[in-house]
Amino acid sequence: MKTKALLKISLRQNAIFIPSEMITNDIKNLSGTTSVLMANVSKLGFTFSESLLHALNNVNPNYKVEVLETLNEVLGTDKNWTPLVKEWNIPTGETVLDHIATFFATVFKTKNGTALPCGHTIPGNTFPLERYNGCPFCGTPFAFGTIENFGQGSKLKVLELWTEKELEDFYKSLLQSKTALDATQVDSLKTAMQYLPLPKTDVAMKETLMLVIDLLIENGNEAKAAQFLKTPTDILRYLWYKNTGMLQIIEPKTIVKRASKNAQHFHLVLDTSAQARIASQKDLKLKYSRKECLMAANWLNNLDMEVEAMCEIMHPKRGMWVRFIRALRLAEYSKRKGFEKLAFFMDVFYNQVYDVWQSKVNTSRLKFDADKTFALLKQRPGLFARSLFSNMLWFGADETIAHFEEIIDKVPARLVFTLNMYAQNYFDKNMHRSVKALGGTNKRIEPNGLLKLYDDLQLEAMKNQIEELCLLAMKKRFAAVANTNKTMYIDPQLFNIPVAIGDRNDTVQDLPVALMGTRFPIEGNEVRLFMQWGKDLPAQHLDMDLSCHIAYANSTDICSFSRLTTTGCQHSGDIRSIPNKIGTAEYININIDKLAKADAKFVTFTCNAYSNGSITPNLIVGWMNSKYPMKISEKTGVAYDPSCVDHQVRVTQNVAKGLVFGILDVAKREIVWLEMTFGGQVVQGLDFKGVQALLAKLSSKLNIGSLLQLKAEAQGLIITENEIADEMYTAQWAMNPAAVTQLLID
Repeated sequence: MKTKALLKISLRQNAIFIPSEMITNDIKNLSGTTSVLMANVSKLGFTFSESLLHALNNVNPNYKVEVLETLNEVLGTDKNWTPLVKEWNIPTGETVLDHIATFFATVFKTKNGTALPCGHTIPGNTFPLERYNGCPFCGTPFAFGTIENFGQGSKLKVLELWTEKELEDFYKSLLQSKTALDATQVDSLKTAMQYLPLPKTDVAMKETLMLVIDLLIENGNEAKAAQFLKTPTDILRYLWYKNTGMLQIIEPKTIVKRASKNAQHFHLVLDTSAQARIASQKDLKLKYSRKECLMAANWLNNLDMEVEAMCEIMHPKRGMWVRFIRALRLAEYSKRKGFEKLAFFMDVFYNQVYDVWQSKVNTSRLKFDADKTFALLKQRPGLFARSLFSNMLWFGADETIAHFEEIIDKVPARLVFTLNMYAQNYFDKNMHRSVKALGGTNKRIEPNGLLKLYDDLQLEAMKNQIEELCLLAMKKRFAAVANTNKTMYIDPQLFNIPVAIGDRNDTVQDLPVALMGTRFPIEGNEVRLFMQWGKDLPAQHLDMDLSCHIAYANSTDICSFSRLTTTGCQHSGDIRSIPNKIGTAEYININIDKLAKADAKFVTFTCNAYSNGSITPNLIVGWMNSKYPMKISEKTGVAYDPSCVDHQVRVTQNVAKGLVFGILDVAKREIVWLEMTFGGQVVQGLDFKGVQALLAKLSSKLNIGSLLQLKAEAQGLIITENEIADEMYTAQWAMNPAAVTQLLID
C-alpha cells in the first residue's frame, strides 16, 4: 500500500520513486524482467530515462510489478471502457420516432419486437440492435469488452528517477508553497504525511497548515498544534475543515444552496432539491466530544491577542462563530478557573463592544475621505492590494498609487503579480471578468461601472502605472537576494506555462500534472474525448453526460446525448445506468479538418451530471490525441488507448453540476487545459462568454519563463541557450507548482 501510494505521488511529477535500499546491484545488461516491463510500459505510452532504467534493472521483480500495476491503475486499464454503440464513429441513424415507437411497444407489451433484459421491447424496423451493447431506449449497457488497442500514441512520455532526496524535496516544497495547494497537491501532501515523517520546515499557507495541525492532533500532539494557531480564524478554519473536509471557510448557507441546486431536475417529479437541502443541513450539524470542546476552549483562551482584536477578526464570520460557540460549550468552560480570558472574550463578543475595521473603511470611503481610508488600508496591506483597482477608480489613480507605493513591500508577492496580471482585463470597459466565489461555480461579471467615467487614454495610463509599479517592486525583491551565480538556462517550454497564482483546481490529476492555461498541441486531425464513471459502485441509474460546445463566428452548436452527430463531432451514445462495479464510458470524436472547413472557432469540452446531485466522485474525463489514426474496436466499440492520453482529471469534490475541462482552438490546433465549474444539468447551461472571460484571465497570467527573465535581469544573470548553466530551470522542474512559487519572494 505504501509503495503504490508513493509511486502515485512521483508519477504525478513524471517520475518513478525507487528507495535506495531497493537497488541491490549494479548490473549493466538489461534483465529479462526489465525488458518485459519496458515493453508493457511503452504500450501505455511511457518510457524510462537512462538513470531510471538502470535503477529498475537492479531492483527485484516484485517492485517492477508494483510499478506496472500502479501505471495500469492510474490509467484505468482494468475499468470498463465499453460505450453504448459498436463502431460508434458511424451514426446509427436513430430518430425520435424510434424512441416513441419503443415507448408504446413497451407499455402495450407488443409481441412483434425484441425484449431486452432491462424490460424494454424494441419493435422491428427501429433501432439497429446489432449496433448496440445495451438498450438504445434507456441507455443500460449489457455487453462489455476490454481495451484492444494499445501503443497507438505517436510519442512516449519519459519518466525520470526519484530517490528519497527528490521525494523529500517535493514533500517540503508542498509545505513551503506560497500559494494555496490545489486538489492534486493536497492529495499528494496527505499521502506523504500518512507514510513519511513530517520534515522540519516552515509552512507558508494557512490552508496547508490545517493539514499539518490535523496530523499533529491525530498523533496526540495537541499542544504542538496549538503553537500554529495564531488567530481565531485559524481555529475556525481547522474546525470547519474537520467538519466538511474543506480547507476554505465556506459559509454553511452556500454549501446548502449548492447541494439544493445540484438536486434540481428538469422534470419536477425527479426534483429532490428540498430533500437535498435538509440532508445537507443535517451533514453540517456540529457535534463535539468533551475532549474536543476542552481543546478548542484552551486554544481560544491561550491566544496571544487582545480580546477586542479577536472579536473584530471573528466578526465577518459571526454567524458561524455563534454556532461553534454553542456546539463547543464555550459558555460552560468560560466559568472554569483558569479560563478568565475566555469569559471576557465571550462577554465582549456577545455584547459586540468592539470596533470593526472594515466598517470604518466603508464609512470613510462613502464619505470620500481619502486620507482616512488610505490610513486604514495601510494597516492591512493585503486588503489594500485586493481593493487597489476599485480605489483607483473611486479616488483617482495618482493618489491611490502614491499611498500604495508606501506599503507595497509588505504585500505578498503572489498579490503583487496578481495585480500586474489582471490589470489588463479590469480596466477594459468591454471586458467581462471570470470569478469563482467560495463554494460556488465560475461566474461572469460585468465591468466596473466607474470605468465609464474615464476615457481610454486614462485607463491605459492606469494599466501602465500598475505594471511599472509591480515590476519595479518585484525587481527590488529579486535584487535584494544575494546571488553568486552568473548564468541561467530557461527551457523554452516555460514560456507556455502560467505561474500558478489565483486558480486552484478542484480535480485531481493522477497523470503528470499540468497547470491551468497549459496548451497541448494537436499532432493529428482527431481529438477523442473520454469519460469513465461508476467504478466500484453497484448497478444503478447514474446519468453523467459527456458533451462539447462548438462556437462559430455568429452561431453555436453542441454534440451531446441529444445531438449525437453534428458537423465535425460524433458521440458514442448516451448511457444512463451503470453496470455493477466496473463502470461505463462515453466518447466524442472531434474531426478538426471538418470543423476548420465549417469555420468553427472553439470547441469546449464539458461533462455534466444529468442525474440528481453533482458529478459523481472518481469520474474521469480527458482527451486523447495522436499523430496516427486511433482505432475503435469493431466488436465492442471500445476506443480508449492509454498511450494516446494527453490529459485526464479525476473529480473528487461533489460540488459541481457541470465542469469544463478543456477548450480546443481550431485555428491554432491546440487544446487549452482549464477547469471551470458551472451549474447546468446539460451543456446548454454553459455560458460560453464566461469561458471566454476565463480564457482572457488565463492569457493575462504571467508565464514562468517571463518570471525567470525578470529574476535574471534583477540579479544580473546571463540567460544562455546552453543547458549547462549555474541555474537551470527545466520543464520537469516546473511540473511542481509548489517549487515554482519559491520565486515569489516576500
